[in-house]
Amino acid sequence: MAYYPRLNARRQTRLMTDVFAGYNHNLKIADGEFYETKNLSNRYYPLFANRQKRGRVNRTFTNLQKIIAKDALYWVDNGTLYANGYATGLTGLQTEKETQLVSMGAYICIFPDKKYINTQDLSDYGDMGASWNYTGTVTYTMCHADGEYYTNVSKQDTEPENPANGMVWIDTIDGTVKEYAAYTQTWVVIETVYTRVDFLTMGQIPTAFKELDGVEISGMNFPDLNGSKILYAAGGDQNTSYDYVVLVGIQEEQYTQTGASITINRVVPDMDYVCEAQNRLWGCFYGNDGTKNINEVYCCALGDFRNWSQYLGVSTDSWRASRGSDGPWTGCINYLGTPTFFKENIIHPISVSSVGAHQIDDIPARGVQIGSHNSLAVVNETLYYKARAGVMAYQGGMPVDVGPALGEERYYDAVAGVFGQKYYISMKDSSDVWHFFCFDVQKGLWMHEDNLHAEAFARVNDALYVQAQNNVWDINGTDGTLEDDFEWEAVTGLMYYEYPDRKYVSHYNVRLNLAFGATADVFLEYDSSGLWNFYNSIKIPTTGTVTIPIRPRRCDHLRLKIKGKGDIKIYSIARILETGSDV
Repeated sequence: MAYYPRLNARRQTRLMTDVFAGYNHNLKIADGEFYETKNLSNRYYPLFANRQKRGRVNRTFTNLQKIIAKDALYWVDNGTLYANGYATGLTGLQTEKETQLVSMGAYICIFPDKKYINTQDLSDYGDMGASWNYTGTVTYTMCHADGEYYTNVSKQDTEPENPANGMVWIDTIDGTVKEYAAYTQTWVVIETVYTRVDFLTMGQIPTAFKELDGVEISGMNFPDLNGSKILYAAGGDQNTSYDYVVLVGIQEEQYTQTGASITINRVVPDMDYVCEAQNRLWGCFYGNDGTKNINEVYCCALGDFRNWSQYLGVSTDSWRASRGSDGPWTGCINYLGTPTFFKENIIHPISVSSVGAHQIDDIPARGVQIGSHNSLAVVNETLYYKARAGVMAYQGGMPVDVGPALGEERYYDAVAGVFGQKYYISMKDSSDVWHFFCFDVQKGLWMHEDNLHAEAFARVNDALYVQAQNNVWDINGTDGTLEDDFEWEAVTGLMYYEYPDRKYVSHYNVRLNLAFGATADVFLEYDSSGLWNFYNSIKIPTTGTVTIPIRPRRCDHLRLKIKGKGDIKIYSIARILETGSDV
């Protein structure tokens, strides 16, 4: 009987990757992660899929400066503010520096222009500050706080005889001012003396100023009326009287100044960055104002973005404080009701006091990278931002780096936006190439989408708008004209050909779903050669699922690249292992 040799079938095992964990641009990455991605998304996690198509908003822009979300999308284009495409009367805005749009209630405040507009009444707009110059005759008269004149005033060194109720006596001996009360038959000291200053104009003062404005005054005949003052009243129009202001003032029955040259200014400070918190605007400035170095934080009076020097000694006052920390300010944001300011190596949260005694805290930690102030955004009550060392997550204590997956590349000038669980961030690398990433904070997964250079984000309802190179795109594709099918790509990390126990990869099976008209091409790179070998191209006549077999040649290690166009979902990548000989 003849015996033939027995052929032993090689034992096969299979390693399956069916959870795709996004982008990781490091040399050693986990199974299911990708070293490079382009136009991919985690929206169907754990599947591999392309991102949604974006919608290009059907508007034409000349020089798009900044967008902001209110009840609709607002933007500044070439110095004019637009409300959902309607040109408002707020024009002539500067175009040289970066525009900052800050929302406060129904208002939008524009910096560095220091202007505002009421989004509920677009005819209500103008300057936050005010400046008024006057040359001519000025009359100074003692008065009540509301501007009403005292009708019976006597200035002498002895008590007036037979005084009437309400008579005012300026005592030239001790300098006090007293008012007679007939009911008690006593002279009561007037603790605060007010002066009404009348000008030969009508209707100008009420247009520029209002009651309790904090102002700077110069040119008054009496030194006590110059400097930082509060307007306890401001009035006058063509139907009542000449313009006037009321100040805490002088003990003069009446005095007339001719040839006066008076200036009244309501000043809004220069600020690098501004945010809104607890019904106030908060800002910061680092630099020199021409006379001294400044490193300060400011806030306006409660509910009044026009007043930054209103000091009445009450809880609603304006506020400012100097800081001793090094370096320029790099950004600020309202984080869970706390105005929070940043430098590159320190965080300054403001403890807002109900009595106006606000305090600045110092947290020595990785702050916002200079130039990346627009990366500050809150997702699920956690603040994210770009620091020099990476992308940080901050919850009020010490920040934590959530960007190790971005690898060793350094990024700059980051701009970020939020929709749902996703933190979108656009930033440029050391070669000035822009990159657009998406970080899913719930899953902890990154994805590199493309090279979109985002300049600002704004969310209106279900649309996340991104300003990019004189266009506006809706990331979610709910508004505008959808883009055409785009190219996508994924490159794995190093995949080793040989495994322990003489096992090697005999072939790969990629199981994927392609939409009608979509294509997928498969490439392999051997031993880090830099050469991509084309293996297969898939295009099916209908939407469906196929398996692509790939047989690599022997090597030490390889990388797999899948690229294509159109809608795709990859369910799994299987490696079939066989046992080889000892040779």
